[in-house]
Amino acid sequence: MEIVRGLTAEYATAKMAIPRSKKALPISSTGKLDKEKWDDAARENGPAARVGDMVQVTRVEINGSDIELELNGGYRTGPKWHERVQVGMGTRTAPISGGSQPTAGTVVALHFEGGVPPMEVKEYKKLLAPLLDFEKRSATENYLDSLPAPIQAAIKEKRALEGMDRDQVIMAIGKPRHKQRETKDGVELEDWIYGQPPGKITFVTFAGAKVSKVKEAYAGLGGSTADPLKPN
Repeated sequence: MEIVRGLTAEYATAKMAIPRSKKALPISSTGKLDKEKWDDAARENGPAARVGDMVQVTRVEINGSDIELELNGGYRTGPKWHERVQVGMGTRTAPISGGSQPTAGTVVALHFEGGVPPMEVKEYKKLLAPLLDFEKRSATENYLDSLPAPIQAAIKEKRALEGMDRDQVIMAIGKPRHKQRETKDGVELEDWIYGQPPGKITFVTFAGAKVSKVKEAYAGLGGSTADPLKPN
């Protein structure tokens, strides 16, 4: 989670040409590229970024010995099959999704022999230095500086706070494992649920665009929850 939060939405400057590719382009933790694969992708698909271009990390996944970074939305050529499906009644139908736009991005994979090691995010950025320059002030840092002090503190302490919006909650504690919605007294509420039994469960409730309540409970093996014990 630390790696995902620390790299997602970050901006960097391309220090070399980066091609578009359907498959993740490998770069070793020593900075070595598989030049044949990179050259083949460049010939087939053209560039995702040229030297000096600004790119954004739009998704991060850890797969075994690789950290995969999606840049600028990844390689996407058009709408997916389910985005063409429409539902309705009688003669009136509507698409189930708003659809997605083609992107000119790509995916790169930072590879480690023996598995991804436990390091700080800044160390992973250094390993990517032959390809990407993260040294300029990051998008996350600029955004954090613009927030009220209590929200800045909550994000740094990795906790949700009343008054946060959805992006701020994701920055603080990541994406929820489950969401559920209900309408109460004419107000649409959405619960974001974190954690799994047995252990701590966090409920973050949105009323409209902002967090209206944060509640923590502890769940046993059966899934039933109880309020945390008060300290002695």
